[in-house]
Amino acid sequence: MIRFRLKELIADKSYKEGRRINLQEVADATNIHRTTLSKLQSPVGHNTSTDNLNKLCEYFVCEIEELAQYIPDE
Repeated sequence: MIRFRLKELIADKSYKEGRRINLQEVADATNIHRTTLSKLQSPVGHNTSTDNLNKLCEYFVCEIEELAQYIPDE
């Protein structure tokens, strides 16, 4: 399963910038619908496009490995 680390990246960015960042701000900055971002936060994997992954990596200035994590099925 692929787990997206969106919550953690938002928390890290909020801490570094000393302000609260919400999903709507990320949606506005990346042009990714808020509902899509919300689904990416779900513990159950969500299928998304590589375009969305690229936008999120640009926004968070991170590598794909920091955004998505592979967890073997049990």
